[in-house]
Amino acid sequence: MSFTTSLTGLNAAAADLNVKSNNIANVNTTGFKSSRAEFADVYAVSAFGSSSTAIGSGTVLSNVAQQFNQGNLEFTDSSLDLAISGEGFFALSPTATSGEVVYSRAGALGVDEDGYVVNSSGLYLLTFPVNADGTVSSTSLSSASPLLLPNDAGTPQATSTAALATNLSSTVTSVAGPIDPLDATTYNNSTSTTIYDSLGNEHVMTTYYRKTGTANEWEVDIYVDNPAGSQTRISPATPTTLIFDPASGGALDAASPTDIALNVTAWDSGATVPQTFNVSVLGTTQNSGAFSVSSTSQDGFATGQLSGLEIGENGLVKASYTNGQSTPLGKIVLATFANPQGLSQIGGTAWRETLASGAVLAGEAGSGRLGLIQSGALEASTTDLTSELVGLITAQRNFQANSKAIETNNTITQTIINLA
Repeated sequence: MSFTTSLTGLNAAAADLNVKSNNIANVNTTGFKSSRAEFADVYAVSAFGSSSTAIGSGTVLSNVAQQFNQGNLEFTDSSLDLAISGEGFFALSPTATSGEVVYSRAGALGVDEDGYVVNSSGLYLLTFPVNADGTVSSTSLSSASPLLLPNDAGTPQATSTAALATNLSSTVTSVAGPIDPLDATTYNNSTSTTIYDSLGNEHVMTTYYRKTGTANEWEVDIYVDNPAGSQTRISPATPTTLIFDPASGGALDAASPTDIALNVTAWDSGATVPQTFNVSVLGTTQNSGAFSVSSTSQDGFATGQLSGLEIGENGLVKASYTNGQSTPLGKIVLATFANPQGLSQIGGTAWRETLASGAVLAGEAGSGRLGLIQSGALEASTTDLTSELVGLITAQRNFQANSKAIETNNTITQTIINLA
């Protein structure tokens, strides 16, 4: 009996050593959660026995409990290194088309040969589908799909609106018209802005200003580039006349137009025509200052190449392009469970849902109990090396003590045998 009791103690000490050794071995494993060996005493009492005089039969390993406490965040230079600050797990799929989902806290991610974002074990990161404005269209785990980086160029956009605000000097003399881009004596000032056609080709839009013989009036004509020496006039059939109010410090008069509607009927590039767009001159002034451009803008852009990824703390993944545009690709799925300790470990710092863990609850980062996502960081192992080393000494002492108990029992038994 006593031999068996001490043997259970040896087994318990060995199990404790194994658990602590595993924790120590994974001290540098990203997203690793340390475990703790939990033991229960053993009592064998018959139905009519007296529990008050029962002697225990040793101990048994009752559970190896994972400790899902937060690990330290270690910052890196890669935007695809992700860490969860708070509760939750990344949802991953074994293959790009598999319906199976596993869960992990390890966010060391990369891109495979097909453009999918995967972890170091080759598992595919799952994201919710999003609308053009980045809002999630469905938070059902069944609607999630592996994150795929686009391999095509960013789609160009033709200019549809532009804005140009200038100051026209009131001290200059008027010149005779009409405005001729090839004759600098027919206009007082000019400024250029880049616009884009439907194919993303750049065109130079030049605006010419001529002070008329009427006080506080200027003519505006707008041209776009074509072959050298043959700019194409795209302003209305007659130049637009801007009227300024001297009583308001030279701001546009209430009777003056503030928008110029333009229409391009042909592009040498073969882009879609007609291309109609509007140029706002709101904010243009006339005063004693020199000619200057105070603001200029337009909403078109050229074709862009993928230049990087931006991942927000809410998990929204955006693709950034060289033309300054960005496109939402998806929102990273986070998952939580009623009892995370009930998850089944499958290796590779991953877990699988079980009956003991409860059903998965999927959602967006920052919602409910779910934590936030930190891009450019990894969650370190939760192993406390100092504590584990002290625990190794304790487990070793326990092993030695149980060995000593067996040795003592053996001596007693040998003495009894010698009496015979």
